[in-house]
Amino acid sequence: MKILLVEDEEQLAEALSQILRKNKYEVDITYNGEDGLDFALTGIYDVIILDIMLPKLDGIEVLKTIRKENISTPVIFLTAKGEISDKVKGLNSGADDYLVKPFSTEELLARIKALTRRKGEIINDDVLSYKDLSLNLSTYELKGSKNKVKLTLKELEILKYFLLRPEKVVSKEDLIVKIWGYESDAENNNIEVYISFLRKKFEFIKTQAKISTIRGVGYKLEV
Repeated sequence: MKILLVEDEEQLAEALSQILRKNKYEVDITYNGEDGLDFALTGIYDVIILDIMLPKLDGIEVLKTIRKENISTPVIFLTAKGEISDKVKGLNSGADDYLVKPFSTEELLARIKALTRRKGEIINDDVLSYKDLSLNLSTYELKGSKNKVKLTLKELEILKYFLLRPEKVVSKEDLIVKIWGYESDAENNNIEVYISFLRKKFEFIKTQAKISTIRGVGYKLEV
């Protein structure tokens, strides 16, 4: 799962990113509101952790712009403000949750987990399914109707992206940004190689599902 952290206190941002990465989250960090908005508008993140008091553009304005662009990514506000009026303003701007500094990392992790459950990210204790296909996110094990196989990390990340949006077209550009990162120099052939690997594993496990090529656009997981 990919998280965007927008926090101008660099030491706090680095500490939080290390904790999140230890818990198997991918994290991108920005230190001001303008950069945070640019990253958020890509729509590639599963959760955005957003400070309110930011240089260049405050968190409230960042969030309002995100919502105007119809990006529904769950947002957790981080702020030193603890007044009820501040919380109400943040939530009314479109935030999904609110944490007042200082907070425990355990509470932040619990809030993230709760939000992603609500979104449908976590299913049946880390197992994602489509038709006769099931992927265990903890063990990297992929099962079909007859066999099972282990995936590499990149294979898992790519297939997870498809499983969270079955029967929807996914562009190569979306996959590159989502899997390799916003500033990655990965190219289309990186995606093509991994799609080829996944197709071979689909054949081995004897699944009804397939990753179809949508010419000029990208791919789609379907039966």
